[in-house]
Amino acid sequence: MPIRIPVQLPAQNVLLGENIFTMDMDRAASQEIRPLEVGILNLMPNKIETEVQLLRLLSNTPLQINVDFIRIDNQAPKNTPQSHMDAFYHEFSSVANKKYDGLIVTGAPLALLDYEEVKYWENMKTILEWAQRHVNSTLYLCWAAHAAMYHFYGVTRELRNEKFSGVYQHNVNDPNNELLRGFDSPFAAPHSRYGHIDTSLYNSVEGLNVVAESEEVGAYIVASEDKRMVFVTGHPEYDPDTLKDEYLRDVQAGQHPAVPNNYFTDNDPTKPPLVQWRSHGSLLFTNWLNYYVYQTTPYDLSQLAEKPQPKR
Repeated sequence: MPIRIPVQLPAQNVLLGENIFTMDMDRAASQEIRPLEVGILNLMPNKIETEVQLLRLLSNTPLQINVDFIRIDNQAPKNTPQSHMDAFYHEFSSVANKKYDGLIVTGAPLALLDYEEVKYWENMKTILEWAQRHVNSTLYLCWAAHAAMYHFYGVTRELRNEKFSGVYQHNVNDPNNELLRGFDSPFAAPHSRYGHIDTSLYNSVEGLNVVAESEEVGAYIVASEDKRMVFVTGHPEYDPDTLKDEYLRDVQAGQHPAVPNNYFTDNDPTKPPLVQWRSHGSLLFTNWLNYYVYQTTPYDLSQLAEKPQPKR
């Protein structure tokens, strides 16, 4: 089954070119099934690129999905036309009374700022609390994963001098967890972050389980026992060239970045990337949608129970 997206969203043409089945809202309206309602709070500067990455992963499921793109504030995005935001994004206030089966909160290029220094931190806290009442299961990616850990559990990240950048091997800690159904162990996943939370801190929080981790970069997938929150510290959604583009951007800015680990052929930036993570990235999103969203959400979303406040 397809994902259901707004008519004329630019991502639609990209996905159709990759033979990924999408359906616009006009066509989907004629079908008599209850689609999943999924919100995407997109915090990345290049909204369109991130939309394509996430929609590609959401599309690999037999479920029909309605997608709402949500913006966190009214500030003009850095790398996205204002016309695109006006056409395809909802102000949070316009969806604040809606309930969702699933919510995805993306990463953000805010690694070196304290949370309270982030210009939209108050808005972020409001949405985090709103999700506890209005969303069945929330998937937090990279910066958002650390931000949610800080807000809900008071767990503070460490800022490293050197960035975790590259593709790393991870072990499956809990092979019976449905998020990891079908996963190999080890499996590869990309990371691009300065922030780090030690695995022991995740393990110290009641109700959280580190279900996959890396010896090199630590916890990768952390899930709450009630399936209402999933924290992913890497970027399973990344395109083959995303780490390359980040590396070249930093080189051009004179930052002298390290070459991303285990990414370029022979670790040579002049050679093409080795793409090792996309199948597991797709499987992670499919498992989340099926086992943490579809299998647990009420048919009538008005019956969605508020999640109890996390214990600090």
